[in-house]
Amino acid sequence: MTGSPACAGDDSFPGTQNHMPRTKPPFRADHVGSLLRPAVLKQARAQRERGEITAEELKTIEDREIEAVIRKQEEAGLRSVTDGEFRRAFWNYDFLGQLDGVEAYLGERKIKFQGPQPKPMMLRVIGKLGGYRAHPMIEHFKFVAAHAKATTNKATPKMTVPSPSSLHFRYGRDAVPVEIYPDMDDFYRDLGEGYRKALRAFSDAGCRYLQLDEVNFTYLCDPKLRTFVANRGEDPETLPHVYARMINAALSDVAPDVTKAMHLCRGNFQSTFVATGGYEPVAEILFNEINIDAYFMEYDSDRAGGFAPLRFVPKGKMVVLGLVTSKSGTLESKDELKRRIDQAARYIDLDQLCLSPQCGFASTEEGNILAEDEQWAKLRRIVEVADEVWG
Repeated sequence: MTGSPACAGDDSFPGTQNHMPRTKPPFRADHVGSLLRPAVLKQARAQRERGEITAEELKTIEDREIEAVIRKQEEAGLRSVTDGEFRRAFWNYDFLGQLDGVEAYLGERKIKFQGPQPKPMMLRVIGKLGGYRAHPMIEHFKFVAAHAKATTNKATPKMTVPSPSSLHFRYGRDAVPVEIYPDMDDFYRDLGEGYRKALRAFSDAGCRYLQLDEVNFTYLCDPKLRTFVANRGEDPETLPHVYARMINAALSDVAPDVTKAMHLCRGNFQSTFVATGGYEPVAEILFNEINIDAYFMEYDSDRAGGFAPLRFVPKGKMVVLGLVTSKSGTLESKDELKRRIDQAARYIDLDQLCLSPQCGFASTEEGNILAEDEQWAKLRRIVEVADEVWG
């Protein structure tokens, strides 16, 4: 395959001159989406929860901080920008709880992190899915798009949404009342249809870089979680195929020029995780049954396994290697990142690879255990290494 080991202390990389910069997403230096919340924003959200400020006052602060973080992303050299998920408490519940037929509530989490636990926010189906009401995050995307166009580099705005599997995996049948859906196949069909309408609305609003955050394929790589699924009466071998069909239905109506990305993660809350296990159990389905253009893949630790599953990636699809951890402030060396990129390039062509953090820096509003300046140093390091590897 492409590549040979990069020399220590050498800023070059084999074949750099032969690789063209990417003009469409994913970019050689990219990121997952969520960013550490500034202290002023955390304070404002706490004040809103206590009723000390109005929703409009909170929005004014959010708008200001999002404008600032878009500029910071561009200043770091990134060519895709997000709102840092600054308007969300959770990466998933804020989106899913606004779907027609879905309710968010407080309950008991069944899948635990290896450390502190998030707020016990849960989801359940309260009516037939498949309908569509205007999703409030359409306006969130429009705000990012408007301010990205106003910046020097006119960076590409990216919208991140949870995968539809997120409404099912954690809860199974408990979230889907039998009186609403006697047949689970009808639930999967309607959920895919509701998502299709929502994602089409983002596409119609001008979104050309759409990312599904998908943790459940990687959870199904963990033997303990596969047993968890089996014990509640579901087949861990069948479920990935079910999810693949649902994801394809969800993405089936976006504009043809939309880059459809998927981020794969094993859990991310205050620098802790849920699952362990390499991608091998789901790799073939993941790369060949799902109509996705690019995969953001967690690869910052041994928990993610090796690069061999990348052999299943077909030509024409991209993999964004999540080699830079968002779980600690320790800055990765250029040489180590280049060495690992070269290892991956033994299984997939170097031109099909990009570089990013392994996850967002703040999948929930609490954020991971590192400082903002450490976050920005990591993003700048990704840009530096990508420039040296791909030109």
